[in-house]
Amino acid sequence: MLRALKTGGAFDRARDSNWRRRRLLILCYHSFAIDDENLWRPALFLAPARLRERFELLKQGGYNVLPLAEALQRLRGNDLPPRSVVLTFDDGTYDFHNLAYPMLKEYGFPATVYQTTHYSSRRIPIHSLICSYMLWKKRDTVLKATPAIGVERDINLASPDARKAALNQVEVFADREQLSTDRKNDLAAELARSLGIDYDELIRKRIAQLMSPEEIAELAAAGINFELHTHRHRTPRDRTLFEKEIVDNRNAIEAITKTRVSHFCYPSGDYDLVFLPWLAELGVASATTGDPGLASTASNPLLLPRFIDTTAQTELEFESWLTGIGELISAKAQTARLRHLVHL
Repeated sequence: MLRALKTGGAFDRARDSNWRRRRLLILCYHSFAIDDENLWRPALFLAPARLRERFELLKQGGYNVLPLAEALQRLRGNDLPPRSVVLTFDDGTYDFHNLAYPMLKEYGFPATVYQTTHYSSRRIPIHSLICSYMLWKKRDTVLKATPAIGVERDINLASPDARKAALNQVEVFADREQLSTDRKNDLAAELARSLGIDYDELIRKRIAQLMSPEEIAELAAAGINFELHTHRHRTPRDRTLFEKEIVDNRNAIEAITKTRVSHFCYPSGDYDLVFLPWLAELGVASATTGDPGLASTASNPLLLPRFIDTTAQTELEFESWLTGIGELISAKAQTARLRHLVHL
């Protein structure tokens, strides 16, 4: 259907319409494969070559890539330029520094990084991610029982369910023992030894690591915008704990970048309407979700939609969202579903 729409000129008409001009496409990216992470988690990691293809589409299509704050201000004022797009990157992993930023600089595109900060001051991987990655790397083997890491019996790692069960045992052990972040890293190193993986090499490659404060400061000075993503990448429903996540995150980012931060992204797209007044009272001007769509003047600034670009998205699907056709089809499909439910 998309191919037929493009061939028939619908993509071009939507892209250049007044309807599209009054809307802002906020693109969402997460991490980029230093090695083979895009094969392990294709929804989270993108191959660098794929990002370049996306940037070429933006360039060749004449899209106006705007800084986040400017774009939102112009959206509110109904003053967007044609084909407006914002680039956002969640989490702030090291691969943004060494893979995505050089391309952004080459193409001259502004970007916002929603930076989580708990691991930033530590040159170690995010525990759950690196353990999951190592179990996937050794999916053709059997993890021997290792009580020192919480694995009580041999586990054949061939299936995703088995790997998930192994990871769960390791994480339950870490929680039960109330391990600190550094001790969890020791636990990951022990898992690596059990699997026959060179953990020091993973550390050296910076796989599943956040950018350091020095790297964040370097990119902030170069014009990259850093914004809020919670300190520990979580959104507790307890108000005190939620506000602590924002405050700790803001303090860490502002200490590094020396700039005020007031835009937020819900980690893993996990949001609750109860968060909205809390965010407003904390001086948060906007918050982005993982809900697909184009932002308009009707959008709640604390529930802004984004299009999450992943390995699974084809070039045609990506282009459909750039033009606005993807939004129109999605809205039409949703309306059809709702009408169907009404008649059940």
